[in-house]
Amino acid sequence: MSRSRKHVVYGAVAFALLLVAAIPKLKVFQGNSGPENPGTRSDNRIAVNAHVVKTEQLDDRIFTSGTLLANDEVELRSELTGKAIKIYFEEGSRVAAGQLLVKINDAELQAQLQREKYRQELGMQREERQRQLLKGNLVSQETYDVALNELNTIKAGIELINAQIEKTEIRAPFAGQIGLKYVSDGSYITPSTRIATLQSTNPVKVDFSIPEKYAGEIRRGAKVTFGIQGLKSTYQGTVYAIEPRIDQVTRTVQIRATSPNPNGELIPGAFAEVELVLRTIPAALTLPAQALIPELSGHKIFLYRGGVVEIRAIEIGIRTSSTVQITKGVQPGDTVLTSGILQVRPGSPVNIVQFE
Repeated sequence: MSRSRKHVVYGAVAFALLLVAAIPKLKVFQGNSGPENPGTRSDNRIAVNAHVVKTEQLDDRIFTSGTLLANDEVELRSELTGKAIKIYFEEGSRVAAGQLLVKINDAELQAQLQREKYRQELGMQREERQRQLLKGNLVSQETYDVALNELNTIKAGIELINAQIEKTEIRAPFAGQIGLKYVSDGSYITPSTRIATLQSTNPVKVDFSIPEKYAGEIRRGAKVTFGIQGLKSTYQGTVYAIEPRIDQVTRTVQIRATSPNPNGELIPGAFAEVELVLRTIPAALTLPAQALIPELSGHKIFLYRGGVVEIRAIEIGIRTSSTVQITKGVQPGDTVLTSGILQVRPGSPVNIVQFE
């Protein structure tokens, strides 16, 4: 084979190899140059979350702080001066109404009482004799009246001494729990001496105040919920008394509620975080707070209609920690955007990826 023919053969082989290598690339180019595949079309719509408006029960609540009080509380003190001869209670114990707690020395009063009883006996005998004599017209009516008056005076003196003796016995005015005692057997007690504190703690009272703008909305029987620092439980109470005036300094109204305390968990003096329900709206329209767009003139929201965004002015009512009542501007079933609010504009196409 001549040299020129060899060059022709080598050239043909090289061309064939190049053609084989180019065929796959040609097929790929032909596949990409065809019509666009609908399944791979890019989506330019903004992904957002949304909320469907519906009616629900809504409580108008206010939050305030308060203090727990005993249902009844008294400092035990003596009306008389004297030595405490016996202390009948133990610190921290429960006592019944009328139970004897402290006895003060009454020896002098008892002696006076005995003397007056002797005088009463003599007076009764004298009055009886004078009455018999009066029946026989042997004495005047005036003489009999003097004897009767002396007897009545003695009886009054006995009643007075008995009243003094009664004051030497300090009794529980109501059932409750005794606190710490500040006297001992043999202590000299005066009316200024603090003996102990007695409290009735079932139920307890919850004392709190609310701003004056809510004064017309609170009623007796309103329900309150409160929590106590250090206790995980939540407790319920009922409003039973409302101060009929507004405090001129704080511009608040004082309110008291009562709450059961059968286990003694609630201790008077504790700080309470109070939640008060002013009124209940049975069918309120609400939205998540993040759906609102605040403006100088009010609030607006973005509605989803036909795949695009529509802006709508609204009016709001009660706010809670996470929701807002809508009083005007939406209807049940409306779909409202809750995310992507800064990226969309009226007429923007959106894709709802999640409902909240």
